[in-house]
Amino acid sequence: MDINSIREDFPTLRGDDVPAYLDNACVTLKPDSVIDAINEYYTKYPGCGGRSVHRYGTAVSRGVDDSRRSLASFLNASSVNEVIFTRNATQSINQVAHGMKWSEGDVVLTTDREHNSNLVPWLQLEQEQGIDHRVVASNADNTFDLEAFEEICAEIGNKLKLVSMSHVGNLDGVSTPIKEIAKIAHDHGALIAVDGAQSLPHMNVDVQDLDIDFIAFSIHKMCGPSGMGGLWGRYDLLDDLRTIQSGGQTVVTSHYDSLQWAKPPARFEGGLGNFSGMIATGAAIDYLAKQDMNAVHEHEVKLNKIMTNGVKDLNGIEIIGPEDASLRGGICSLLMHDLPAHDMAILLDEAANVMVRSGQHCVHSWFNSKGHTNGSLRASAYMYNTEEEAKLFSDTLEEIVNAFS
Repeated sequence: MDINSIREDFPTLRGDDVPAYLDNACVTLKPDSVIDAINEYYTKYPGCGGRSVHRYGTAVSRGVDDSRRSLASFLNASSVNEVIFTRNATQSINQVAHGMKWSEGDVVLTTDREHNSNLVPWLQLEQEQGIDHRVVASNADNTFDLEAFEEICAEIGNKLKLVSMSHVGNLDGVSTPIKEIAKIAHDHGALIAVDGAQSLPHMNVDVQDLDIDFIAFSIHKMCGPSGMGGLWGRYDLLDDLRTIQSGGQTVVTSHYDSLQWAKPPARFEGGLGNFSGMIATGAAIDYLAKQDMNAVHEHEVKLNKIMTNGVKDLNGIEIIGPEDASLRGGICSLLMHDLPAHDMAILLDEAANVMVRSGQHCVHSWFNSKGHTNGSLRASAYMYNTEEEAKLFSDTLEEIVNAFS
């Protein structure tokens, strides 16, 4: 993988005073092709797709269709009609949660390391509809306890309706064995939904090989525009979901006393779409499709090893998850204990032009359960980061920590 060539594709990585951007688990940078696609929509055909049949409208419709096809191919979906455009993974998970039919006592299983987007919807349904949300405790090092999961599934029995888990944790970068989990869930008659926000940008994800039922993802973490996400689901399951946003093209037709729902994906894409974002999504996916995703993952692990080796012995610092960086992808998340995480992040930016994330990363439940209300400092690498940037992060953090000691 030619890192220098990749960096040339990103305008924020060209020129002087280029930052060491290590906040990729939140939002990735955008290549020229994505920015050009957005500009092209607004300057050449700023029309309304799926409705207007003039030249602008037709150009938009074709662009959206092309993007949907790119996403379907990237996921190895059976049909383009299994791909739904959303605002982000949060909306996608909510579409599944509030689109399914529930009975009181139905059980939903998650891990104890979920982003709020894959926790709060289930807590809301527990409060409002009486479902039973349960948590599978991780091992001490945050790796998934498959044996405990099997035991819980057996204990729940036929009340288990859905298993909803992150493929890769945004807290720590630890992967979950989704293929094995899917088999166990299906063996117990349950569906499986996957939060793929931290996996799709960094590794090969084949929905058919994993044998999953739904996967949610955020395009803004995949070199794409902000305000764009997606949901993939098996067509028969999508066709059985109610939409959480009705109106517009969600119906084929309507009368004063009746309506005819549209088929997926139109049923779930009500209202005027973010057409520039949809079209630029295609550019982002086409860019990722040209990369060797195995090489991307290996590169991120190499950078994480540099960061990990540089910070693991610092006073008052504790790595979240396994010490072995190969089990944490490109994420190096650090408990600061007595040191203020937000102040550390500001100092890294001001002193060395290193950008990282600080706080609880929307995984409040995990931090609260452990008593770590200060949150953590999280550095997350991507394909365009360099070994020099990884070392700059660890060296600068060492200087800052020593200055506070």
